[in-house]
Amino acid sequence: MSDIESTQMEETSRINRRKFREGTVISASMDKTLVVAVIERVRHQRYKKTVQRTKKLYVHDANNEAGIGDSVRVAETRPLSKLKRWRLVEVLERAK
Repeated sequence: MSDIESTQMEETSRINRRKFREGTVISASMDKTLVVAVIERVRHQRYKKTVQRTKKLYVHDANNEAGIGDSVRVAETRPLSKLKRWRLVEVLERAK
C-alpha cells in the first residue's frame, strides 16, 4: 500500500460521528449553561401509537446568548462538567 492510499484511508476513518439535536431552552438561569428539552417521537412497540419522549440536555453556552423559549441546535462534545455533555451550535429562532 502506498503512502497516498494510507492517508486516504485515515481521512475516511476519521469522520465526525458527534450527534446534533434541536430543542427548546427551558432554563437559562445558570451562568454559561442552558437546559434544553429535546422531544423525540417514537412509535409504541405494542400499541403502535406515536409517543413523545422528552429528554433534558445540559448545554454549554459560552456567551450566554440564548434565552428561555429559544429554539437551538446543540452538538455532542466532551464532558465539560458533571452533567454538561453538549455545546450550543446556533440559535435557530428567538422566543417571541
